[in-house]
Amino acid sequence: MRESRGWAVVLSAYLVVVSLLQLGVQVWLNLWNRNFFDSLERRDVGALQTLAELFVPLAAASILLGAASVWGRMTAQRKWRRAMTRHVVAKWLAKHRYRQLGHLVKGTENPEYRIAVDIRVATDIPVDLALAFLSSVMTALAFFGVLWSVGGSLELPVLGMTVTIPGYLVVGVIIYSGIMTSLMLFFGHHLTGVIEHLNQSEAEFRAAVDAFRLEPNGDESHPGNGKAATLTVKLQNALVSWRELCWQLVRTTLVGQGNPILAPVVGWLLCLPKYLTGAMTLGELTQSAAAFVTVQGAFNWLVDNYQRVADWQSSAHRVATLLVALDELEANEAAGQMSSRPDSQVISS
Repeated sequence: MRESRGWAVVLSAYLVVVSLLQLGVQVWLNLWNRNFFDSLERRDVGALQTLAELFVPLAAASILLGAASVWGRMTAQRKWRRAMTRHVVAKWLAKHRYRQLGHLVKGTENPEYRIAVDIRVATDIPVDLALAFLSSVMTALAFFGVLWSVGGSLELPVLGMTVTIPGYLVVGVIIYSGIMTSLMLFFGHHLTGVIEHLNQSEAEFRAAVDAFRLEPNGDESHPGNGKAATLTVKLQNALVSWRELCWQLVRTTLVGQGNPILAPVVGWLLCLPKYLTGAMTLGELTQSAAAFVTVQGAFNWLVDNYQRVADWQSSAHRVATLLVALDELEANEAAGQMSSRPDSQVISS
């Protein structure tokens, strides 16, 4: 366990450093975007040539840092899965608890599936989500300044008066992101339960298939046979659960696919009034619109990862249920050992 904590700290620090470097490159690219379009508007050939040369190392750095992030992320996932699987398997095999488990707690059916599949999902997804969340927070903080400084304030005539909205692009991105997140929560609030039910249905179907393989003799494929009927029922349950998941994903996709289409358009529309009045250059417009998309992407972390969050919640709950049952078995074993000892009698003074 001490070794596991050691590599966890090292890999976490490594991923934080890589994320900071990626953010730095992203900010540089945003500034490059502004300078490129300003130079294009001025028809400054020399500046455009310099910017083209600068783009090569920026792009190379972005690509290399992306590859470094993938290595660190997948290494952390692999090591965490190994540690968690070894821990659960050791508790599961100890004193033949796997033979008693099914009779102890409902909700621990098909422990083999939970160990082989759910532990992988429960350890893979948190690393992805945590890294994406960290990146989202840092990105939002970095690009808030761009939206506030470059976007500035917007003056609107209302009922004969002039209303000034300071940092109006920041206000706009907060409102837009809040709307999209609320829509995702509304359309997908049943997704976690549906995924958990599907996982259980698939596990039961695999167990029904394994029943034929474990049968030493006899024709178990006869339509009237009990195992064949059970297999049919389990398959039907799995297909029904899959259909429920399909409809849940159809609903969440309406938001998930609509957001990347709408966000750039909303960013451009918010910047357009200042550009048309000459308060923004073309470079500032493109920089602000790109920063708007970047910040709303950071704010919409939940929208982009809602299905993965639901997958993780489902698998984590299934693994936790298994661990609780194993802990209960272990406690019962300890209590039985204590009660069977001759010297366990209470001696009063």
